Amino acid sequence: MANVALITGASRGIGAAIAQRFAAGGFAVGITARTQHEGDHRLEGSLDNTASRIRAAGGSVLPITADLARQADRARIVETVERELGPIDVLVNNAAVTYFEPVRDFPERHYQVMFDVQVRATFELAQRVLPGMRERHRGWILNISSRAAVHPAGPPYTGRGGSTVYGMCKAAIERFSSGLASEVYADGIAVNALSPSGLVPTPGVVFHHLTDGVSEDRLEAPEVMAEAAYALCTGDPARVTGKVTYAKPILEELGVPVPPSPPALSQR
Repeated sequence: MANVALITGASRGIGAAIAQRFAAGGFAVGITARTQHEGDHRLEGSLDNTASRIRAAGGSVLPITADLARQADRARIVETVERELGPIDVLVNNAAVTYFEPVRDFPERHYQVMFDVQVRATFELAQRVLPGMRERHRGWILNISSRAAVHPAGPPYTGRGGSTVYGMCKAAIERFSSGLASEVYADGIAVNALSPSGLVPTPGVVFHHLTDGVSEDRLEAPEVMAEAAYALCTGDPARVTGKVTYAKPILEELGVPVPPSPPALSQR
């Protein structure tokens, strides 16, 4: 029976790349996002697209359309994967909804959905997979973070405005990851937080114009994050856990080659 991985936010970008990497590694992959069909969202990418690529490569995949802001959907995702694919060995919390707005103008509904999807869902999905992992004394939880969690440098402050709430969410994820790692270490479960070492030009990143003025050498292919995620979730839980780390440094630390960046990365 194949190992089972659940990856959230897998309709595009980093989540889609992680899902494809796990499927290529022999995992049966459960993928979830709000966008089922291409064209359902203004951004390119869908669960159908990710699933088609996995199947074309000979992998096993179960797409589940869901909204992680809804508690009922969070429960349904785990129940469906466990029923259809089996016990979950790996959970990758990647999904994010992001609004880049200054604090003075930040609407309550934007704040709530960001914390529901990025923080509450990360917390609750971990809670839901932990009993099975503890019973089997085996499991990996990986939470996708960002350099936005790092405190701004200053004064003077010259960085992009509007990322404070996003940074709050990612900082919460990182503290949750290290704390949970300490709680479940004796249960044979690894918990880590992973961020890109560069800027990954996903459809969302490009939509928010975050790549504007960024040089090519600062961009990073999503495949680098995917390889780092796979390495962290197949490592020894007694040794590779409690890390708040970045894609290229952790690959180097674990002795895993860094995937080469394709040409014209900024156009992806």
